[in-house]
Amino acid sequence: MIRLFHISDLHFGLEDRIALAWFTQLVRAECPDGVLITGDLTMRARTREFAAACDWIETLDLPVTVEVGNHDLPYFNPIERFFFPYRRIARIKRLIDRELDFPGLAVVPLKTTARAQWRLDWSKGRVTRRALDTTLAAIDALPPGTTVLVAGHHPLVEAGTRGRALTRGGERALCALAERGVAGVLTGHVHDAFDLVKQTPAGPVRMIGAGTLSQRIRSTPPSFNDLEIADGAVRVTVRSLPELPTRHMQIDAIPPDALPPRRPGEPVAPVGAVPPVDPPVH
Repeated sequence: MIRLFHISDLHFGLEDRIALAWFTQLVRAECPDGVLITGDLTMRARTREFAAACDWIETLDLPVTVEVGNHDLPYFNPIERFFFPYRRIARIKRLIDRELDFPGLAVVPLKTTARAQWRLDWSKGRVTRRALDTTLAAIDALPPGTTVLVAGHHPLVEAGTRGRALTRGGERALCALAERGVAGVLTGHVHDAFDLVKQTPAGPVRMIGAGTLSQRIRSTPPSFNDLEIADGAVRVTVRSLPELPTRHMQIDAIPPDALPPRRPGEPVAPVGAVPPVDPPVH
């Protein structure tokens, strides 16, 4: 069996230091085979935020792969955004879009971020044909029978979460990955965990999303995914920060269109929400 920890949306600058310390302690105590980070290391892609993120990642001391999220592209420097988008993250360049290989298992990256798009909101996902071809070529080069997990930042199609990805080219990408029989597509971005099967013209494909280890919680507390892979099967356990302050579990008002939970496990009320204006970034 191979065990991987899947984390996402650390948002250094608005990171949850208690959640990060909790995760670090679990890594040291339980020694997984690797850690998958599916984007948004920082809040504003500032140099000091990347420095803090790199410091923390380097303490993990085990195989790590990192996908770049929309928050990791420079916000305030268009020259850097278009020509040197990863300069501030050069310290862990070796980990960016890194394929991880284990006996009988491979984690293959898929780029879903874009420096620019033909729409106003550049934070949303986009899978270009070039990015998809790169991922498919990596999958096709693997030995027959290899269990494949694909890691990106944005969910390729909507996952029913409060946050939305609106990924262009996502349906096409998901269909191509289903055709190759990938065991799961791992993403972040929406700050809530999910695990569902999407039907495509090429067959079903599993979509697995990780929550956040930042202060920008939406409907669930800080969490990560604990993945166990054996004989081609992937078992996912969502592990949430156990000691959440009572205030974080309270809401100020009930929306007029609020509904009770319709299925087992649905929350009665959100734990928190990304505010219209974020708190000051430290």
